[in-house]
Amino acid sequence: MVEIKTDTAREAMREAGRVVAHALAAGRTAAAVGVRLRELDEAARTVLTKAGARSPFLGYQPAFAPTPFPAVLCASVNDAVSHGIPDDYRLRDGDLVSIDCGAELDGWTGDAAISFTVGTPRPADLELIAATQQALDAGIAAATVGHRIDDISHAISTVARKADCGMPTDFGGHGIGRQMHEDPHVPNHGRPNRGFPLRHGLTLAPLPTSSPCYVSCR
Repeated sequence: MVEIKTDTAREAMREAGRVVAHALAAGRTAAAVGVRLRELDEAARTVLTKAGARSPFLGYQPAFAPTPFPAVLCASVNDAVSHGIPDDYRLRDGDLVSIDCGAELDGWTGDAAISFTVGTPRPADLELIAATQQALDAGIAAATVGHRIDDISHAISTVARKADCGMPTDFGGHGIGRQMHEDPHVPNHGRPNRGFPLRHGLTLAPLPTSSPCYVSCR
């Protein structure tokens, strides 16, 4: 079921989103050559604890996972696409890192990710990060009342194709609110004018989330 949020609810969600933004910033600040991925997770945990927020990642176990997730951050390095577990891997010069974080605060959830490089960046990695941001911006621009879910998907995939970037077919964006994963699903590929109609108050977390925010349909 798709829940349409009131303006008051969306303001409460912004507070959860701010916690996520601060946790991601702390993880990025902690990242340096020689630092363990586990230390990025510890930095994010500290932010959540100080804010009185709970992690929707910690202990999460989807049907395909053999064990519950053990951290508050997903930390994926180089060719790992997503959902990496922060362990004792020490970051190296030139690593491309993506960290994903969520927070539950006062009954509402935020979820976002950022990508960055450590040390000396490879030009191709900077291009990938820029293309991801452009795809997110295009998806947000398409999230307007009167459009449909697949208009967002089409906008995102169009930017990705032009940048010669691949898009995972098994994952996508999702609704967000009281739970981290809500309806509707936001596929990575779509045709214009198809899918769930966008309404004022629909809140979404599209997949190429390279900046700490969620989308609220205008």
